[in-house]
Formats: sequence, C-alpha cells, structure tokens
Amino acid sequence: MLNDTSTSKLLSAKKRLKQAEAAQKLAEQNAAKEISEKLADEASLFRDAVKDVKPFTAPPKDEYKLKPKPIPLQFIRDEQQALVDSLSDHYIPAHEIETGEELLYLRDGHSPDILSKLRRGHWVIQAKIDLHGLISDEARLYVSTFISDCKKRGIRCVRIVHGKGLGSRNREPVLKHKLRGWLMQKDEVIAYAEAKKQDGGSGAVIVLLKA
Repeated sequence: MLNDTSTSKLLSAKKRLKQAEAAQKLAEQNAAKEISEKLADEASLFRDAVKDVKPFTAPPKDEYKLKPKPIPLQFIRDEQQALVDSLSDHYIPAHEIETGEELLYLRDGHSPDILSKLRRGHWVIQAKIDLHGLISDEARLYVSTFISDCKKRGIRCVRIVHGKGLGSRNREPVLKHKLRGWLMQKDEVIAYAEAKKQDGGSGAVIVLLKA
C-alpha cells in the first residue's frame, strides 16, 4: 500500500498535468481566435477594395466564334463589269504585224527581239485558258480577269486557246479576231504570237506580259 507521502506526490503530479493540459488548450484557443480575427480583417479589407468593381458577365459561347467577313458581291460585280467595259470589240489594231497567215503583235517601245524569242518558245508557258464554248461577253471577262490575275501573281508567259472557228457560223474565227483586239488594249500585254503547232497552232496565241 502507498503511504501518505507517496499518495500526496501522485495527486500533485496529476494536478500539474491537468494544469498543463488546460494551459495548452487555452493557448490553442487563443491562437485559433487570433487567426480567425486576422482572416476576418483581411476579408473586410478585400471587400472594401472591390466594392466598386462590377461583376463580369461572360457573353454566350457562340459570340466568341469569328464571324466570316461578308462577301462584297456588288463590288465584285462592279469590278468585273469594269473589266468588261475596258475592252472594246471595235478596237482597230494599229501595230499588228502580219506575216502570211501568222499574226504577231509587239507593243511600241519594245525590242523586236522579243517577238523572235516568243515565237521560239524562249519563255516557259506558266498558265493557260481555253475560250471554247464561251460567247463574246463571257470570253472578254474571262480574258481580262485571267490577265489581271496573272499580273498579280507575277506570271509572264501564258497561252490562250481561242479556237479556229470551225464550229462557228460561216466557219469564221470570231473569238480569234476579237481576242487580238482585247489583248492590244490590255496594258499588261507586251506581245503575242501564234502558238506552235503542238500548242494549238492557229487556234491559240502565246502572250508575254509585263514583269
């Protein structure tokens, strides 16, 4: 059995342990209270800082999609009409050279050597169009648009097939004669020559455009 002294020491130790636990619990409560008060102060400061800010409302998702630019149809029609109107069917060629049945053209101010090189195939044909099956107005627009496009793309030598007129009324090459006048009216055209036999012969022309 424990004597009185041992019992007294045991009770004293238990008392000190409870006091220590109580002190630790109080310290933890004070620390938690301090953190809570600090967070409350920070929240209050944040609310004061953003009180005048308006909330952002996101637009519907579909509004973020890029809308395609409208196609300027009227502008395109006007531009095409201007190209057509710029070429007359009644142009009288003044500088066309005729050698037998072959027709050649060289714009003023350019060396005659250009025609010789063009006829020999000095320049590689980079693009071509065929006017078969087109009426005059369609062919005129096609030719004008084609040449303008070639100029923008830096294309210098092209072939235009106009046909020999075997299927037309009176078997006359109507487009062939009109094409010659159209080409002479285009400032981009330096020269043209009848195509070689393998490139269409009298049914096509090789055209040299300005660089």
